[in-house]
Amino acid sequence: MPEGDTVFRTAKRLDDALAGAEVTRFDLRVPRAATVDLTGQLVHGAVARGKHLLLRIGDSTVHSHLRMDGAWFVYAPGEKWRHPAFKVRAIVGTAKREAVGVDLAEIEVVPTRDEAQLIGYLGPDPLAEDWDAEEAIRRLEADPRSVHVALLDQRNVAGFGNEHAAELLFLRGILPERPVQDVDVAALVDLGVRTIRANRDRADRTFTGVNRPGQTTWVYGRAGRPCRRCGTPIRKGSQGADPTRERVTFWCPSCQR
Repeated sequence: MPEGDTVFRTAKRLDDALAGAEVTRFDLRVPRAATVDLTGQLVHGAVARGKHLLLRIGDSTVHSHLRMDGAWFVYAPGEKWRHPAFKVRAIVGTAKREAVGVDLAEIEVVPTRDEAQLIGYLGPDPLAEDWDAEEAIRRLEADPRSVHVALLDQRNVAGFGNEHAAELLFLRGILPERPVQDVDVAALVDLGVRTIRANRDRADRTFTGVNRPGQTTWVYGRAGRPCRRCGTPIRKGSQGADPTRERVTFWCPSCQR
């Protein structure tokens, strides 16, 4: 599932492949941006901000969001794609590399000076150079909702998704529905920062320290299976800021109280 660490790696891969080169092919296959052409412009680089990816070209920024299934791939020009063409939403090519965006949920082009209109609402990003732990703690502590819902609100902290929320709460022994005011928020944020930073350079995210398939999480995706610590069956539920934004929750009823 694409979360802040996934987007960070994606931005680095695009930056390594495209930065400093001139665009020789530009094709956005979405109605609102289909007529935009940045061919001939210089690629300044790609950066991540939470779950948002910003590809800066000339005076413009190509903004994309991966959501659940989106991804960017890098190919050599003319190399055969590993996915069907009908899934492609964006192509940004240079003389040596071609970036292909697949199943992107959001993609738009704005003047770089207006990036804040798209991402200005985001809270501090643990993977950004301007990470502000005190501000992240302040925003979370001011949230009256459950800790699971508060962690997923990108206005509090940018980058944590459902998998991070489930795993961090397990590691801290906190039930997902516990109110934020009953949580040691500073300790939770510190663990979250250390965890997402540890995963930003890994091809496969792990919370257990084990990289083998099926052994990377403590509770996420393990409903009905025994807790790795105590053997109690993992439970599954749902929470959200409202019925349209509910997310699946996983927890151990013995280790999390």
